[in-house]
Amino acid sequence: MRADYDELSKTIAALTEGETDAVALMATLACEIHHADDRFDWTGFYRNVGNETLKIGPYQGGHGCLVIPFARGVCGAAARTGEIQLVPDVDAFPGHIACASSTRSEIVLPVWNGAGDLIGVLDIDSDQPGAFTQRDAEGLSAILRRVFGALPG
Repeated sequence: MRADYDELSKTIAALTEGETDAVALMATLACEIHHADDRFDWTGFYRNVGNETLKIGPYQGGHGCLVIPFARGVCGAAARTGEIQLVPDVDAFPGHIACASSTRSEIVLPVWNGAGDLIGVLDIDSDQPGAFTQRDAEGLSAILRRVFGALPG
């Protein structure tokens, strides 16, 4: 099953209406996104805790890395550059952090609040190579903007 981002967006909007707590929002999104697509092996957030450091947030799947510096890995690259990281082969990504040996491809999206502050990244791993497309990047970005873009700084 592939994610229907229009339907997923409607479901998430209904579930998160009026919620302003970032962690509650992250938990809801991690659950809904993870179960929307068979390709998604691990789905979760890493929170920006300052000092160019990400710490694990709400997630679905096996254990994640607890701490990721902005200087390392796919999540760090998304936080450092503010750009979506679409990685078809994690073994070819310089400095990839292997939190799970089963991960073959990954997409990581920066998460911004309404003031333009980086509050974290959304990380989705797949055990399939080349699992993610530009369609995924666009669909997920739209959901993140809608949910977190309204949060104050």
